Amino acid sequence: MRRREGGSSLSELSEEWATSARVSTASPAPVARPCPPRLALASNDRRQKGDRLSRDVWDKVREFRAADEARAQGLYPYFRAFERNDGPEAVVDGRQVIMFGSNNYLGLTTHPKVREAASDAIRSLGTSMTGSRFVNGTTQLHHDLEERLADFYGREAALVFTTGYQVNLAVCSALLRDGDVALIDRGVHASTYDGVRLAMAHGARMVRFGHNSAESLDMHLSRLEEGDEGALVIIDGVFSAEGEIAKLDELLSIVRQHGARIMVDDAHGLGMVGPAGKGTAHHHGLGAEVDLIGGTFSKSLASVGGYLVGERAVIDYIRHHAASFMFAASGAPSTVAAAMAALEVMQEEGWRVDSLRENADYMIRELVSLGFEVGPTQTAIVPIYIRDDARTLAVWRELFEEHAIYTNPFVSFSVSPGHSLIRTSYMATHERAHLDRGLEALAIVGKKYGLI
Repeated sequence: MRRREGGSSLSELSEEWATSARVSTASPAPVARPCPPRLALASNDRRQKGDRLSRDVWDKVREFRAADEARAQGLYPYFRAFERNDGPEAVVDGRQVIMFGSNNYLGLTTHPKVREAASDAIRSLGTSMTGSRFVNGTTQLHHDLEERLADFYGREAALVFTTGYQVNLAVCSALLRDGDVALIDRGVHASTYDGVRLAMAHGARMVRFGHNSAESLDMHLSRLEEGDEGALVIIDGVFSAEGEIAKLDELLSIVRQHGARIMVDDAHGLGMVGPAGKGTAHHHGLGAEVDLIGGTFSKSLASVGGYLVGERAVIDYIRHHAASFMFAASGAPSTVAAAMAALEVMQEEGWRVDSLRENADYMIRELVSLGFEVGPTQTAIVPIYIRDDARTLAVWRELFEEHAIYTNPFVSFSVSPGHSLIRTSYMATHERAHLDRGLEALAIVGKKYGLI
């Protein structure tokens, strides 16, 4: 990127960032690079002992300037320091804000029962097990939570992971090998893409189908029938940027028609959709039909970690074949205990799921009436589409600095070009006064920037 005198423009910053830091959503087809025999090079082309390499791995580091330039212009929205977090309100960089940018959907991170469970676990088991689940990192808390998750979903077994990201790495790398194909919705989490890339190292293939499109999935699965490959379809239950619910009923019908398998990554679905907050599969009345359901503790369950539920034999196979599970340190006792307590509270205090939906419905209705473009969201994730990176960052800054509203800007290294947006998300514990104050600020900023 060429620097302009006096610094880069917002559009230039966005362009560099998209080029340097984008999570690639392209299908990375393996490239065959010929490797010549060691002695095939002519003697005058051989590197001599002591010669320097022509390329430095650090070159890309020196060329990356977008973050520093965004900081200089006050447009850097990432890694903001929280000094207090009470749920609907927080203190960020010394400023008290209304939180429209959290995944604490049920408001359980400060619940007394959740806090007490975490504290009790530290007192009895310490701060860490200092080892992997496979050897010395499993506690009775892990087993208890796995039993409760399996019971909650009505499945044979569950497996608890240290992070939600790890779930998708483990599933893909353990189950997909040479002769297998991962068919993934174009809008899935980055962790799914990374998991499939690990599987590709073992000979698996990746095919992306059209977003939330049963027709596209049918077309790609039909092509596979001409060969001899097994297929695992992977989708998000609720898409994290758009708030859209997967059309699981339509997709599952196609999956079964072709004899494939399906996994739903329900990181954002748990607590948000379905009866009693059981997620996307139960939202569609298909809780027993989906092969695997994965998710995270870092959203509705107010902790850190991940889980997978399904058939006992499949869960046990992953337990013994996924390196990202077997050789990673186990979740700390406090995080496991907190997640288990949050699961209990979610079931005991059903008003939280109801309140979350009421708040989401209210915000969608009011934002649409103001004239904002929010897309097909049906959940407490409500995007405000701006479709221009520079304007998105400017809107984020004004909401934060002038109106004390904390939101998340998604620009073109985290969403497709032309789909930049302000991601707003809501909690069961937001009061109407919080929501109305946010709407007032959004209306002012929206008019200023020509969004409404």
